[in-house]
Amino acid sequence: MVAAMQIKNHMEVLGSDGVHVGTVDHMEGADEVKLAKDDPDAGGEHHFIPLAWVDRVDDHVHLKQAGAEAKARWKTH
Repeated sequence: MVAAMQIKNHMEVLGSDGVHVGTVDHMEGADEVKLAKDDPDAGGEHHFIPLAWVDRVDDHVHLKQAGAEAKARWKTH
C-alpha cells in the first residue's frame, strides 16, 4: 500500500494507461487525494480520489485504473 506521505502537492496524477488525470492539490485527511481545480482537466472543480486507487508513487502518482475510468468515478464535495 502507498503511504500518504509519498504524495506531494503539485504531483501529476496518471491513469494506468499513462493518461493525465489531474494534479495533486494536497492530501485530504489520511486517505483521500484532493486534485487541483485549476488543472485543465478539472473543469474548475476540486475532485477527490481515494488513496486506495493509487498503485505507486515516483515522480508521478500512478493509479490502478485507466484515466477515463478514474475521471468517471472521482468525486466532488
